[in-house]
Amino acid sequence: MLRVGLIADTHGLLRPEATAFLAGSDHIVHAGDVGDPAIIDTLAAIAPVTAIRGNVDMDAWAARLREAELIRFGAIAVYVVHDLAALAIDPRALGIRVVVSGHSHKPLVVERHGVLYVNPGSAGPRRFRLPIAAAELLIDGNTISARIRELAVE
Repeated sequence: MLRVGLIADTHGLLRPEATAFLAGSDHIVHAGDVGDPAIIDTLAAIAPVTAIRGNVDMDAWAARLREAELIRFGAIAVYVVHDLAALAIDPRALGIRVVVSGHSHKPLVVERHGVLYVNPGSAGPRRFRLPIAAAELLIDGNTISARIRELAVE
């Protein structure tokens, strides 16, 4: 079984609770609004990282990040985009099984027409009354499950 850690909207704050949750991941996906390149370096010490650029990632360091990424884990295609409203493809038509996004800061796991949509929520500064959260994808052959983890922070 493959464990893919999902994180988004850190906005320059990588909480120890998030790194503890992501420990043991085989791969980590950061769905944008990283806020600080050191966050990617810290995550890369845990597992290989795929990170995309979010709307607040405007400094020169973020130019190396793409606005979207397509990753394959065996037969499973995962598409990563920061703002789901900017999704400019038809995932189902392209055989994509999972779409990971951020931006809204609202954790979400929902399946639509055979595509699993996952927003891990925000792991950075708290916005409004939304939870601080991260998520994971568990991939076992062609079977996929996703789980949101609300992080207990002070």
